[in-house]
Amino acid sequence: MSEEVVFDLIVIGAGPGGYVAAIRGAQLGMKVAVVEKRSTPGGVCLNEGCIPSKALLDSSELFSLARDKFSLHGITVDAPGLDLAKMMSRKTDVVKKLTDGITFLLKKNGITRFEGVALLKGANGTGNQQVAVALAGETALISASNVILATGSDAAGLPGIPFDGELVVSAREALSFTAVPEHLIVAGGGVIGLELGSVWRRLGARVTVIEMLPNLLPTMDRQVAEQVSRSLRKQGIQFKLGTKITGLVKNGERGTVQFDGGNGTEELICDKLLVAVGRRPVTGSAGLAALGITLTKSGRVAIDEDYQTSVPGIYAIGDLVDGPMLAHKASEEGVVCVERMSGMKSLVEYDIIPGVVYTWPEAASVGQSEEQLKEGGVACQSGRFNFAALGRARCMDESEGFVKILADQETDRVLGVHIVGPRASDLIAEAVAVMSFNGTARDIGLTCHGHPTLSEAMREAALDLHKEAIHG
Repeated sequence: MSEEVVFDLIVIGAGPGGYVAAIRGAQLGMKVAVVEKRSTPGGVCLNEGCIPSKALLDSSELFSLARDKFSLHGITVDAPGLDLAKMMSRKTDVVKKLTDGITFLLKKNGITRFEGVALLKGANGTGNQQVAVALAGETALISASNVILATGSDAAGLPGIPFDGELVVSAREALSFTAVPEHLIVAGGGVIGLELGSVWRRLGARVTVIEMLPNLLPTMDRQVAEQVSRSLRKQGIQFKLGTKITGLVKNGERGTVQFDGGNGTEELICDKLLVAVGRRPVTGSAGLAALGITLTKSGRVAIDEDYQTSVPGIYAIGDLVDGPMLAHKASEEGVVCVERMSGMKSLVEYDIIPGVVYTWPEAASVGQSEEQLKEGGVACQSGRFNFAALGRARCMDESEGFVKILADQETDRVLGVHIVGPRASDLIAEAVAVMSFNGTARDIGLTCHGHPTLSEAMREAALDLHKEAIHG
């Protein structure tokens, strides 16, 4: 083992939480090291999640537009052909450009990178936390007064149906198919399952989503989730809700999925079974148990308000700790964790972390849903505006969906905004900004929005809350 190298901060994991924490630490004058087992930074999000999936979503959307909608705009073209290998190559190139960008940022900020597997060794004689890094053929020993765990999460599987990377796949493999499946069965009606199901449906696959719960997207506003469901059904995705997958019989390269929706066992044959039933924190590989780091009942790392674990000097962020498993949530925690180490009073506003579903139409939400407010006994008002009445949406031929704003009945403070429609992922940012400043529906309604734009739907929904909508 090489001689111990001392840092101020060691970050284990270079995903959207880890690399952001490292850069912020360097900005604050810390000597920082990052340990990452991958050869490229960015974690699951950049390498096999958020970014490659959005690259394929955009490519497949363009393919479906050329096939299904160009003629509506007076554009006459031959039926488009699919070069899947080239589409995948473009996706890979997008990922490489962004991972190269993060590599540059780490170097620019003077951050030392270690490519290897980290193992916590406990405090040394000076009180620093030691980390052994298994590199190619040797082990490096590094230490720091502060260590941030940012090891993220991996895909959860179905009981009795293990991943094999060929027939039973996770999102990782579903982002790299070499051929369009004849029939793709998706286990799970959450964000990942619907997004990847959308990709392969657009490219020609038959797609069936099997969800154990009675509704899709259970954490989103019901009206939004129902609109997403209707839109995806129109696109040809089939759903079996309130249905449990009970088994899988392999038949060569294909499989027979067995399921029960309340009427006894039924079967469907598929080429691929994409399991997208959730993710679990990666807590078993860095030596957390040996150090006595406390976990919660849900298996996440227990932390205090400073993100410190039960062991002084060791912190945890992102998918390892409670809260939604979102890249932007991890990044926010990475910044705030490091700033609190430096004595700053930073905090993450967990109540206004947006969530997005990148199907088409997109869905995005921030704050509480109408169902949550009713369950909490909060008296609220609701305003809604349909994209069908919006000039810009009509010009785009994207009239599905709506904006819905919920505000406190007495104070008019915005409590939740829920959007399903074109570019909902971008429109939700206005709602987050307004809610960050405890803004009201009246504030949105009094703000001039450009015309014709999709953002006008936000203003009209706010006006509708007070029965003042002009175009509704």
